[in-house]
Amino acid sequence: MEQHGETGTTGPGAVVTTGLDVVVTTVASDSHTWNLVFLQLLLEELGHRVTNLGACVPDALLVAECRRLAPDLIVLSSVNGHGFPDGLRVAAALRARPELARTPLVIGGKLGIEGTGADARRRALLAAGFDGVFEEGGSPGAFPAFLRELAPGGRPSLDGAPVPAVSGARR
Repeated sequence: MEQHGETGTTGPGAVVTTGLDVVVTTVASDSHTWNLVFLQLLLEELGHRVTNLGACVPDALLVAECRRLAPDLIVLSSVNGHGFPDGLRVAAALRARPELARTPLVIGGKLGIEGTGADARRRALLAAGFDGVFEEGGSPGAFPAFLRELAPGGRPSLDGAPVPAVSGARR
């Protein structure tokens, strides 16, 4: 597990950290890693700090690491087509922890093995607790747009503003 990021200074001795602290991983059944490397590089290029947990991370380990790290965002990626059922299970485990219940959570990639049902999968994943669903074939700019819409620190706004409706974001 590696953590990367950038810090800067704005005055004598003042250190300012920019971007979000992001955990990136796959679902437990997915052994693909190239997607995680791509996501890590994209997020770092956008100024975020990334902890990449790697592939085939068991649910309990993901929850434990997210509790330890207290990230601003959790990103799950799936290439094997089982992201939908695994994502439902992971969302329940993460949302069951009070300290992670409001942490922005997104999933993307190949979420199903059938060519149909993307809208139903998206609705079910949002209902399960995901804040964004980015299924393969969607707009390449949707995920970066979602990142820009996150409140400072990555936490949803407490002023009652809705979560952005980007690529199926939960409302």
